[in-house]
Parts: sequence; C-alpha cells; structure tokens
Amino acid sequence: MSVERREVVIVGGGPAGAATAIRLARAGRDVLLLERAPAWRWRACGVFASPAAVHELQRLGLSAETIEEVALPIQAMRVEAPHAPPFRLMYGNDGSRRVTAVGFDRDGLDEALLGLATLAGAEVRRGAAVRDVEPPVVRVGADSVERRIEGRLIVGADGIRSVVARSLGVARAPRLARTGLTYHVQRPADWGDDARMLLIPGGYCGLAPVPGGRLNVGIVLDGRWRTRLRRAGAQAVAALIDPTGATRCDRIEGAAPIGHRVDRRAGPNWLLAGDAAGFLDPFTGEGLHRALVSARLATLTIEALLLGQAADLSGYERAMRGRFATKDAVSLIVQAFLARPSLFAYAARRIATRDALRETMSAVIGDLVPASRALEPRFLAALLRP
Repeated sequence: MSVERREVVIVGGGPAGAATAIRLARAGRDVLLLERAPAWRWRACGVFASPAAVHELQRLGLSAETIEEVALPIQAMRVEAPHAPPFRLMYGNDGSRRVTAVGFDRDGLDEALLGLATLAGAEVRRGAAVRDVEPPVVRVGADSVERRIEGRLIVGADGIRSVVARSLGVARAPRLARTGLTYHVQRPADWGDDARMLLIPGGYCGLAPVPGGRLNVGIVLDGRWRTRLRRAGAQAVAALIDPTGATRCDRIEGAAPIGHRVDRRAGPNWLLAGDAAGFLDPFTGEGLHRALVSARLATLTIEALLLGQAADLSGYERAMRGRFATKDAVSLIVQAFLARPSLFAYAARRIATRDALRETMSAVIGDLVPASRALEPRFLAALLRP
C-alpha cells in the first residue's frame, strides 16, 4: 500500500482545524486538512461568542464583510434564574464598542474559514473520515479502502469525540456528565437584540439570535434528565423546555456527554486543538474563542519546532495551561453554583444589583479580562457578602 507523505496533517475542519491550517499555510508549510463530512451539515456546535472571538477572527484575516454576513450582533446576554431578578451580561459593550457579542451562522462561518484555508495554500480534503491515528500515520477510510497518510506533525482538531485523542490514549471521561440538544427556530418578531440564558432545574437553555431570521436553541441537561430523555425522546424534552414555541427550522442535534477531557494536549509529533484538547462548559467556556486561541498557540509551537527553535511540542501544553487553567477553575465554580439553585439565586441577586460585580463577571466569562479577576478577594467579597 502506498503512503502519502505530508508535512502537517490536520484532522477536523471546524474553526480550530481551519484556523491552524490558515496560519501554517501562510507560513509556507505543506498542510493537508482532513474533514470527514463531504459537505457542511448542521451538528451540535456553539454559535454564541463574545467580542474576544470576533477579535480572533479579525486577527486571522477574516474580512469585516464576511464577519458581517455570518454573524449577527448581540447586545447582551440576559440571564434568568428562578427566585432571582434577571440581569444582563454586556461583555464590555457600553455603547462605544464597534464589536459586540455575536450569534454565528456556523454554516457560513465554517465554510468561510475553510475557504480562507484553501486560499492560503492548504489542501482541504472533504469526505475523508479518519479511522485512527498512530503517529506519524493517519489511516483514512474503511478497511477495504484504507488510505495511509504520513505526517511529520499531526494536529487533532476533531471535536469532543476526537478520534485522534482516543487513538493516542489521552481521552478521559468528562468531569460533568451532561447531555446537549441544539437546533434553530424561527426568531420571533419581537425578540430584540439580546440573547437569553434560562436556568431550569437540572440544566439551562441558551437562546441566541443568528443570521437568517433564526434563533439558536441550546439546551444542557444533567443526569436528572437522562431517564426522561430515554423514554420521551429529545423532541418531547426540547418542547417542554424551549420557551419560544416557534417553528423549528432543522433537526435536533445532540451530544452526550457534552464535555471532553484529555490528560495531555501534545506529544512528540502531535497536538490537540479546539474541543479535542478539552471542553468543559458551554455556559462560560466560550468554545469558539478557545478554539481560535488554541489554533494560534498551536501554530506558534509548530513553527518553533519546524524552524529548530524548540526541541518538541511541549511548549503548547504549557501555553494552553497558562491561558486557560484559571478560566477552567472559574467555570467549575460557576457549575457548582448552577448545581445548587439556591446558591445561584443568592449570587444572581447580588450580580443583578451590583454594577461593578456584573461587569467583571461579564468580562471574565467573555475572555475580555484575565479569569483571575473573578478569584480576587475583592470580587469574591462583593459576590458573597449580604
């Protein structure tokens, strides 16, 4: 069997994989990106993003015109919880910013990024389902039509069910076993410019306006819903939770578990980017922003290795830990509050009435300031004192 040899093989054509391909191809590297789907299709993925993600797309070179086509501005996230007043997270939007939070049309965004990768000189190969990875070899296709591709470096950017992470033996069970459901409905005419996050017993429901007159519905449920989901089905559960009552535009997509964890993000000639490198929490995780940042850090590390400025890819692990470890700690704290409705209501009442507290929380969740700001004694005192 003949073996195809490439410098960098990227598995996964989502934002992390495409962004890595764009940056490496622009640096003159031989890049092959493998995307399992022959054409884009709706699947469980994030659509809401803070201004930090938009800034990353701008740094990547996505034009203002393209961003305007694939993203709908969102003025704030309105959080509604039982036994607490609602409050709005503004993500630094005081009316003076040109960039706000947005809701993405993921079809348009993902296709634009893959197009940019092709324009940069990367080869994008669709319909290439990776079977397993044994560095430096990537096996594509079924047994009868297997194709072997040998990459000097391999990037796993294939999401929370990463074949690369599983093949390498670094995938671990997520800390939080939850189920996600997502789909679009027709956006009500009186919806306005805000997204909404509704807390319910055992989960939450996010509602984000996106282009095309649609509203993205994202539902996250803990184990208390498992039996009902199994007996009644996703459609019945979604109808019970979705407050819009609007006409559904596409099928319900699900993910269980919704999280993903790895014990290493890099090895001798491989690394993991985007959700494949670990995904914790859609409530505070800013998955799109993390995917794009991980692509940038991955590219810097790969270039350093290929230029002889680094001995291995271990710098990527350190860079990712330095960038996201504190944010992950904040996310786990938020999840602890979400799991205890009375505790979340206590915090929500203070966030709703204390402007500085609300602005800091919004900026931390949106990756606009270091996550350590939410762990400072002054912030915690404002959150916890009566």
